[in-house]
Amino acid sequence: MDALQRLPEDASLEEITEELRIMASIRRGRADIAAGRTKTQEEAERLLESWATAWTSR
Repeated sequence: MDALQRLPEDASLEEITEELRIMASIRRGRADIAAGRTKTQEEAERLLESWATAWTSR
């Protein structure tokens, strides 16, 4: 509710929806961290590289 109250009074439904999406993503991320569902920087870089390689080899 605090985040929504910080929005301007004339905020569009699209702006409100985007704010809610961002907040939900942050909550999921925090839950993932608390549950240990994280990757190191190196692991993330390797994944990204493998995805990029797979994408360009199509």
